[in-house]
Formats: sequence, structure tokens, C-alpha cells
Amino acid sequence: MTHRPRGQFCGRTRREFLWQAGGGFGALPLVSLLANDGQLSGQASGDDKIASSLNPLSPKPPHFAPKAKSVIFLFMYGGPSHIDTFDYKPDMYGMDGKTMDVKTFGRGGKRNQGRIVEPKWKFKQYGECGKWVSDLFPNVASCVDDITFLHSMTADSPIHGSAMLMMNSGKVLSGAPALGSWVTYGLGSENENLPGFVVMLDQKGGPISGAKNWSSGYMPAAYQGVVMRSKGSAILDLAPPEGMSRSTQRRLLDRLLDKNRQHEATRGGNSELAARIASYELAYKMQEYAPEAVDLSQETEETHRLYGVDQPQTDDFARKCILARRLVERGVRFVQVYSGGAHNDDNWDAHGDLERNHNYHAGNTDQPIAALLKDLKRRNLLDETLVVWGGEFGRQPTAEYAQGTGRDHNSYGFTMWMAGGGIKGGMSYGSTDELGSTAVENPLHVKRLHATILNQLGLDPNHLSYFFGGLDQRLVGVEDVEPIHEIIA
Repeated sequence: MTHRPRGQFCGRTRREFLWQAGGGFGALPLVSLLANDGQLSGQASGDDKIASSLNPLSPKPPHFAPKAKSVIFLFMYGGPSHIDTFDYKPDMYGMDGKTMDVKTFGRGGKRNQGRIVEPKWKFKQYGECGKWVSDLFPNVASCVDDITFLHSMTADSPIHGSAMLMMNSGKVLSGAPALGSWVTYGLGSENENLPGFVVMLDQKGGPISGAKNWSSGYMPAAYQGVVMRSKGSAILDLAPPEGMSRSTQRRLLDRLLDKNRQHEATRGGNSELAARIASYELAYKMQEYAPEAVDLSQETEETHRLYGVDQPQTDDFARKCILARRLVERGVRFVQVYSGGAHNDDNWDAHGDLERNHNYHAGNTDQPIAALLKDLKRRNLLDETLVVWGGEFGRQPTAEYAQGTGRDHNSYGFTMWMAGGGIKGGMSYGSTDELGSTAVENPLHVKRLHATILNQLGLDPNHLSYFFGGLDQRLVGVEDVEPIHEIIA
């Protein structure tokens, strides 16, 4: 699936120019409106057709039969410590304070030695698979038979900004489309009234680099992530101007459509008018459908208790996890939920007091995450929903400072996990060394994770491409990348 330009106009196709000038994502509703009105017939022919239709988010066929229909990416911003969560290192207990030869590279620079900080939580075995999980995640531990743990993840950067971009877009530099953008570009959306790619941020703020993490990059803005909230107005600035009713909006849209018909008949269309129609039509539809999607009062009291709604520690993340489930039920392709925002201890970046930091963030998320997996499973949605957990990197086995328990960044080896969507359960793949400092068995670059996600959605990671800058751009880069076949059911 490759988008190739023909008939260049200022470096873009005529149709790309129309979409981008027409407000990007907001141009989507214009298509269905005009198509229903019969105004798009005969406009596309031969090589100038785009994918399956002129609607950039219309459903598109996958390359092959998919195992999953949608993705929920639970992003632990800041870098959770793998050796304190899911990567059990029993030999480290009793080593606290010892100076060891450990190659590290993080915020504190490059070092060859460091003071060991032993794991600060105890581990227990869970499930039929006997997976060792720390006391930080007792609820997620009850779901280990549905999870594959990837213990040998590696990334190219130990710095938050570039590592975030790598995890979200496959590149350490900004300007590339996000993973969710690639998914919606490749498959479109099954719901024309909601975005195909939704992002929910932590209540303390967004991550470093902000919207670059869910940008559509060089693709049309139709594919960018839309920030949605689980309380109050679902999408900011969605409400109409004060005093404008829905009937008034409808009349305005009808008048604009009449004007566009005149332009079509005499001058071949007007991109500025298209932008105005698209903006109003998008707001019109979202005003009706977004509030229903985020209306958690439709959920049972039992579901609220399961996730931890109205409990001070878990309420915020619980609401986001319920909303993520509701969105994939409604056909949204890619939902990313952030735990942690802003800077320092507002996220998982535990440079100082590791125990205080991780007790707080794990306490916020453990129950809601486990509830999400159990809720998806009991609704028969887990098989078709791929759930991904992890941060931009892990943390070192050694202390960053002379005093304290804080750990520096570690991109040499860390843990992520996947569940549902055709992924095996009760499995651990790859490993780090005895201290958790670097991946030693089956190292997995972030690109392998991306390739696996696309593969489970029925997309060939080595053939899904978008023509830009004279190249067929791909999420996984210029060299072919294999999915992690060993973890696929």
C-alpha cells in the first residue's frame, strides 16, 4: 500500500493540496457529505485514485487476514524500571550499595561503573505460567496468562524527547508520522463520526515534545491523533459559537454546499470553501457522537468498581481505560493512553526517590490496566484488540547520584508487554543480563515492536509505505524488519 503522487502541485498532488489546505482531519466529513450529494462522481480515475476512495479514513482492506482490529497503547511516560516491575533479578538482592562495572548511558552521561540499587519490591510467581511479578503490580499479575512480556527491548536514544519520538514514530527526529497515523493510513476507520486515532493525556500534562508524538508528519492531517478527555468536554473547542444552534449549523452547511455546487459547476471547486465546510461538518458530527462515547454513566456500577472509578488514586486512569474500551468498541483503530505527564516525578522518570515515584504511578495504573484486560476479555474483545504496555526506555541497575535510590535512563535493555490481538499469553521472550543493564538474549529493537503491531492488524510492515521526499517512506525504515514471530499465536 503506497501513496504515490502524480500531477505535482507545489511538491504535492492536487488532491493532497486540497486535503491539507482543507483542514486535514476536518476534511474527512466533507467527503461523505459531498459523496452523498453526488458531487464526487467522476472526479477520480485511473492512477489518480487514492486507496479505496477519496475519504482518507474510509475502511481499507488489510494486506492479509488480521488478528486484531484495533490497538490500545498504554504509554508509561518517563521510563518505568523493568527490574522493579516485570524483569525479576534475584541475584541483585543483597547487592545494594556495591560498586559494579556496568556500562551505562543516560541523562548523567556515559559511565563504566556505578552503585547498585537493588530492587525495592519483592517478586512473586503468578498464573499457570509462573511469571514473576513485583508487588508494584499485583492486579496486572493476575492477568499474566494473557500477556507476553518482551524483556529484551532496545532503543536508539536514552534521552526522553528523541526516545519518545522513536517509540511513537520509529524515528528519533520529529517530522515522521506516529504509529497511530500509520495504522489509520493503512486501514482507515470503522467509525465516520469519531477520529481513527485518539490520544488521552495524563491529568498533569502532556509528554515532552507534545503533539509531535501523535503528529501525522508528512501525511495529511486526517491521520493525526486527536486528543480526547475522559471528563468534561471530550474535545476542546468543539462547542459551537455561543448562540448558534444545531439547526443554524445545519442551515449554514446547506448554504455552503449550495455554494460549493456552484463553484464545481463553473470553476472546478474551492479549497477554502472545502475547509470551511469540513470544519463545520466535523464539529457538527462530533458534537453529537463524542459526548456519548465519553459518557461513563452508561457503564454499570460493577464496571466502575472493577476499574477503580471514584477512588482517589485510580480514578483518572480508570476513566481513560474505560473510555479506551468504549472507543475500540465503536471502531476507533488506535487509542494511546498516557500515564505520566509534565516533568520529573509527575511521570515515571525516577531519578531521585524510586520508591515514592513508582509506588505513586503504579498505584494509579495497576488496577485500571488489569480491569481493562479482564473487561476486554469478558466482552470477547481481547482477541481482536492488541494491548501494548511500556515506556520510551527502562532504567539502570545503578544509581544516578551518590545518594538515593533513583535510577538513570536505560535504552540498552528494558521490558514492554503485549496482550490480546493474536499474541500468545503466559510467555516471556528475550532477556537482559543478571543486572538488567543490557539485552543479551533475542534483543528487540523498537522497530520489531512496530512491525509486530502492524502485522497483527494485517499490514505488512515492509510494504506499507507513503511516498514523500522522493522515497517510499515506511514506519520501520528502509531495511526490512520482521515481526516477532515467536510471540504470535
